[in-house]
Amino acid sequence: MMEELEQGLLMQPWAWLQLAENSFLAKASVTKHGYALLISDLHQVWHEQVDTLVVSQRAKELNKRLTAPPAAFLRHLDEVLRPLFKDSAHQDAVHPSKATFSYDGGEEVLILRLQSELSGLPFNWHFHCIPASSSMVSQHLICPLMGVSLALQSHVRELAALLRMKDLEIQAYQESGAVLSRSRLKTEPFEENSFLEQFMVEKLPEACAIGDGKLFAMNLQSLYVAVTKQQIQARQKQKGSGEIQTSSSTSPRGTDNQLLNQPEQPISHTPTLSEPEYEPVAASGPIHRAQLVKSKRKKPRGLFS
Repeated sequence: MMEELEQGLLMQPWAWLQLAENSFLAKASVTKHGYALLISDLHQVWHEQVDTLVVSQRAKELNKRLTAPPAAFLRHLDEVLRPLFKDSAHQDAVHPSKATFSYDGGEEVLILRLQSELSGLPFNWHFHCIPASSSMVSQHLICPLMGVSLALQSHVRELAALLRMKDLEIQAYQESGAVLSRSRLKTEPFEENSFLEQFMVEKLPEACAIGDGKLFAMNLQSLYVAVTKQQIQARQKQKGSGEIQTSSSTSPRGTDNQLLNQPEQPISHTPTLSEPEYEPVAASGPIHRAQLVKSKRKKPRGLFS
């Protein structure tokens, strides 16, 4: 049950929350078996994961007038948190929440307080978050962000290859006598090294402005979730492979033990994308053959190479 909760939390996107004068990134997963919450102020990460027993005990302490099974409290927490995390960047304007949040604490503990209504009665809840372990920080931040970086790098390489193909196509048109009807649309051939040098000078400072994490929550969560799904699938594949090898170890043949001693093959989350060749459908004559030779030249290596 807890494994399902942990996997659900990993597949949740990060939401940006403004609480009082401070900003946080947070994610939560709620099931009928409990909930898991991860929250960070970009300096430290806190975490809480509880089961139905803790939910029942805490509900009695904080809501003496309410009597309900743990599943009802968990369902209400899910209803309150879901719209809060669904579109956190426009929470006040688009998804006004009926719940209010506050917090206090320090490095060792963060208490996130929730006030809402359940069945017409006040409902209070306290999330008691402790510092997250280094493995959890790696699982939810370091590894996914490395995957996001590699995916974006592959994306850039694909776009650079596409631009080079477009330049070859335009050159072929020009050498065939085509003329651009609107001069304002004219562009220079794409030079990757020059582009990256200009990016480093003009755009990199702005691109690296992490700020309070709001832009990360607004712009990269679809890719973040896609990466975490790939990581979960890779982990399940490795686990399945391990189970197959373990079952084979019961065989009396010596070759089974040799298989168990072989290291697992690493699974690549972002396959290397080779530069596609430019192959016009109606290519003919010396001009097009010359362009094919040009398209196969080794591409320049730059910042993202």
